[in-house]
Parts: sequence; structure tokens; C-alpha cells
Amino acid sequence: MASTNDHPGEQAAQDPIKLIGIRDTALSVDEVFRAVGDDAAGGIALFVGTVRNHDGGADVAELGYSCHPGAEAEMRRIAEKVVAEFPVRALAAVHRVGDLRVGDLAVVVAVSCPHRGEAFEACRKLIDDLKHEVPIWKHQRFSDGTEEWVGAC
Repeated sequence: MASTNDHPGEQAAQDPIKLIGIRDTALSVDEVFRAVGDDAAGGIALFVGTVRNHDGGADVAELGYSCHPGAEAEMRRIAEKVVAEFPVRALAAVHRVGDLRVGDLAVVVAVSCPHRGEAFEACRKLIDDLKHEVPIWKHQRFSDGTEEWVGAC
């Protein structure tokens, strides 16, 4: 009898990167979740980053995201690294640019894998690497009239 790891569903899919994008319109959790659906996946991990009402002890009134023209290609490069490291069945990542308000979705990423542990680990690596490596900048405006730029997500 073959080991369970020999089953095709235990392996990474042939083309697991289903959705990569930078958008200037509202993001959809449903779209990202649907993109990573796979009958061989036993676990889907999804992360949603939202605009919070505070940062560093100051009240955030609003913020804007901007990015380098090569940001989407960098997102794809990071996605390719994740699928090379984990048995990813499907992966999706979208980031918002433009002006956002408190509560708006800034980033949505999801990964499906044969098992939950792999899905959690792959999703965490995906969002952490996106945050640290993709050239996306956040311009925060605080309720006291001050503002600051924050690099990479």
C-alpha cells in the first residue's frame, strides 16, 4: 500500500498561484476565499488586514497606501517562494492602494494545503514576507493633525 504522501492531493498543485493583485477598489474576502478552494485541501488559512483606529498611541483618522510599479511582481515572487516551500494547493493575495478609512480591508491573503498546519504556516509566511518585502507604503494621518509614512505595508 502506498503512503498517504504518495497521493497527488498531498502534493503541491501544478499551478497554485490563483490570484495576485494590487487594487484601488474595495477588497473581497469572498473572492480570495473562492480563489483558494481545492478539493484536495484539508485546510484553508485566511488573513485579513484591516485599518485600525490607532497606531503608536495616536488615533488614526485615515490612511493611504501607495506602491512601487513593481509591487505586484514582487508579490508574485514571494508567492512563488511560499509555494516552493509548502505543499500549496492554491494561493491568493490582494492588497489595496489609495485612501482607506478605519475598518477598511487593506490586505487579504489565503492559502490552501492538504493539512491545516501547513496552511497556517504557509499563510503566515506569505503575509509576513509581503509585509516586509513588497514596496507598499502607508501614509497615516492622525486625528491631532500629524502624519507619518510607514514603509512596506
